[in-house]
Amino acid sequence: MPSKIALSFVLLLAAISSFPEVLGKNVDKRCVNCTYRTYYTSASSPSQYTARDASADACHGNPCGVNAICQDAGGRPVCSCPPGHSGNPLTACNRGECLDNIDCRGDLQCKDNRCVNPCVGACGLNANCEPKNHVAVCSCPTGYRGDPFTSCHRVDPDEQCHPSPCGVNTKCEILNGVPTCSCIHGFTGNPLSGCRHECEHDGDCSARDTCSNFKCVPACQQCGIGATCNTVAGHRAVCECPKGYIGSPYTECRPECYGDSDCPSNRPACFYGICKNTCDGACGVGADCNLRGLTPVCSCPRDMTGDPFVRCRPFTKEDLCEPNPCGTNALCIPGHDNTGRERPVCNCLPGYTGNPLSHCSRGECLSNNECPDNKACINYQCVNPCIGKCASGATCEPKAHLAVCKCPPGYSGDALVSCRQTRAFPVAKYDGCTQCGK
Repeated sequence: MPSKIALSFVLLLAAISSFPEVLGKNVDKRCVNCTYRTYYTSASSPSQYTARDASADACHGNPCGVNAICQDAGGRPVCSCPPGHSGNPLTACNRGECLDNIDCRGDLQCKDNRCVNPCVGACGLNANCEPKNHVAVCSCPTGYRGDPFTSCHRVDPDEQCHPSPCGVNTKCEILNGVPTCSCIHGFTGNPLSGCRHECEHDGDCSARDTCSNFKCVPACQQCGIGATCNTVAGHRAVCECPKGYIGSPYTECRPECYGDSDCPSNRPACFYGICKNTCDGACGVGADCNLRGLTPVCSCPRDMTGDPFVRCRPFTKEDLCEPNPCGTNALCIPGHDNTGRERPVCNCLPGYTGNPLSHCSRGECLSNNECPDNKACINYQCVNPCIGKCASGATCEPKAHLAVCKCPPGYSGDALVSCRQTRAFPVAKYDGCTQCGK
């Protein structure tokens, strides 16, 4: 009996290798964890396959391939590849690349016992895919939006304003890719909730403003051209024309003149639209002003002196020397002439010599100490002190800045007055004889 079973098993393997359709059509040799039932042929009828007797051990002798598992299913051997293996269990099962994601790198996924890129076919059209922790992470690229698992489409920035996220009386603009709300011209408020007119009447504005065309504007704009706005009362401007201007302060103020010909004779000059007398404020206190054409000519009255552009005052004797009429390095003092009339008197400064009316120059010396020992400081010059000091016929020797006068030998007298020649007269000789004459 065992020999018959072995013979039948050999015949079965031969039939399977020659006719794959014996186990069913289209046997997939790449199948993972596939299960195949094994049938045995009948000795009496080779073309007909019958199951082995259920009472026998169906997996005896392991009819399955290498690494395959055999299971008895109602007396029939069933071959399958164990987990993590693939191939034909009737011939051989090969171990797969992985059993779980942990067997693969972080950017790969375990699928059908192989480490594959999880991004393959995972994301939608135009989407980006980045494998992380064995999982495909899908996202739309920058500038695209949509469901990254189905389809991403390019973003139209204007779509963010349709419908508008802003309130009423606003406009929506895309700035730097962000919808931005703002009130339209003439409206104010919160553009997210809605904008309104800035004002409906004057009461909606501050005290110095008025409501014009639904906007608060300065009330002083009510003044005319060239007018000045003094104050605002009850949202209304109080306007007036500047001094020298004529016209209506609420329409237009114009200059008093455009040229000198527009001015009267007492105000003959046109200055910046105003007729003026050019002498007004041109001269100093107490000065006279006379017009020479339009030019003011300032002068002090005859009995007064001073700067006619600053102040004129009565004359004093000190004014004789102001300005100084004397020459360089000369001193002016009030004095009188031969007739007794007051006049300036000029003198050279101490230590100076020359013509005080034109120029004085500093002298050679101020004292004897500035001269040599044989000279004296006379009239600010170092000169010989002997000149004109001694009498006629006397001799002079300068010493210590002084003239030393002497009468020469054979002369006598006062050397400062006169020196005269000395004469010799005979003298009687006395010999003590009292009676010699007798």
